[in-house]
Amino acid sequence: MEVVQDSKQLVHWFRNSAPYINAHRGKTFVLMLGGEALETDNFQHIINDIALLNSLGVRLVLVHGVRPQIQKQLELNGHTSQFADDLRITDDKTLTLIKQAVGTVQIELQSRLSMGLVNSPMQGAAIRTVISNVVTAQPIGIKDGIDFCHAGKVRKIDVVGIRTQLAAGAIPVISPIGYSVTGEVFNLLAEEVATQVAVGLQADKLIGFCSNTGLLDEQGQVITELLPEQAQQYVDLMEQESEHASGTLRFLRAALAACQAGVARSHLISYYQDGALLKELFTRDGVGTQIVKESYEKIRTATIDDIGGLLELIEPLEQQGILVKRSRELLENEIGYFEIVERDGMVIGCAALYPFAAEKMGELACLVSHPEYRRNARADNLVTHIERKARKLGLESVFVLTTQSIHWFRERGFEFAELSQLPAAKKELYNLKRNSRILIRNIR
Repeated sequence: MEVVQDSKQLVHWFRNSAPYINAHRGKTFVLMLGGEALETDNFQHIINDIALLNSLGVRLVLVHGVRPQIQKQLELNGHTSQFADDLRITDDKTLTLIKQAVGTVQIELQSRLSMGLVNSPMQGAAIRTVISNVVTAQPIGIKDGIDFCHAGKVRKIDVVGIRTQLAAGAIPVISPIGYSVTGEVFNLLAEEVATQVAVGLQADKLIGFCSNTGLLDEQGQVITELLPEQAQQYVDLMEQESEHASGTLRFLRAALAACQAGVARSHLISYYQDGALLKELFTRDGVGTQIVKESYEKIRTATIDDIGGLLELIEPLEQQGILVKRSRELLENEIGYFEIVERDGMVIGCAALYPFAAEKMGELACLVSHPEYRRNARADNLVTHIERKARKLGLESVFVLTTQSIHWFRERGFEFAELSQLPAAKKELYNLKRNSRILIRNIR
């Protein structure tokens, strides 16, 4: 029985992920893989998932970090380096050790990716990687009296070069090293490199692997979505709490900067969680935190293209007798009355407003939330949206007819009313056998 259940879950997941497989094909994603991720037991799983994305036609650019690897080199050679403003002061000796650390990581990444998907028909598949010297850098120089020596910042990204490599089917691997026009070498922040690469390529996504499963709220729950202004508040808070060395903060800054510069979606996921990359990309809710230019969940007026989603949403409640049955033809004729909650292309909520202009009243009907999304006050938001729409139409009150949600509406300020209080046209259509209770709320 467990095998059957597992098979059903696999079929369900695959069907639900199919739209994302299609949507992501041909898109460009920049992955920020910090050096810490390479030290975990989950690293090979991450590599396998990267190889899988490549096989599905996603154009990938991999930007890696080397902080822990540099630290190991420093300790092995009895050398130390200092930080200022989260930047490593890079003297000659430190730069030599950084080069060794970067070379080791580059070889490791290429070696792992060359294996293809372990223990699968794709094991040994030819996944081409290219070590890209596409970053032109310049020195940070002296700040507040501190000479940062060979620490630098990004001056320019060779976007044409990266696109050529992507067009050839390769995965460009970019290190946090930059070169000046005079041949000097500079140590860079991997997060800055990843951000500038994503912005320059006009990438569809920037995905950062950090220690946490995205950002957490006060209850320890993952915050699934942040707008730029909200993300900035978290950056400010983390800086106040002296978390400057936090990898999550560095990635959050990078994601925010990318979003503000035009990258539609940036993601923060955990390098500890097996399959986090796939779950984030191929499930509707993901597992991490997205920083988005605009919310991927919104309320809007329904169109004829939403009929299928509406039917799928309301039919279970019609079968239970909670809602009056509506045919596809009726929905098509009345689609303009409906407002829907759309989440990444899926209809997860709806409500309709039927205005009765002569009486300055409106009927709030067919208020539904998808069973998997009955949280975060979506139904309340729909009611608020419908009432706002009613006011714009010059209506002064909204009424509902309900058989099983009486207390829900009562808790939201709706008062019991009589049949005689309904608009004349609605009174003629009232179903005495259904015996719905009538509730009204003044919205002036």
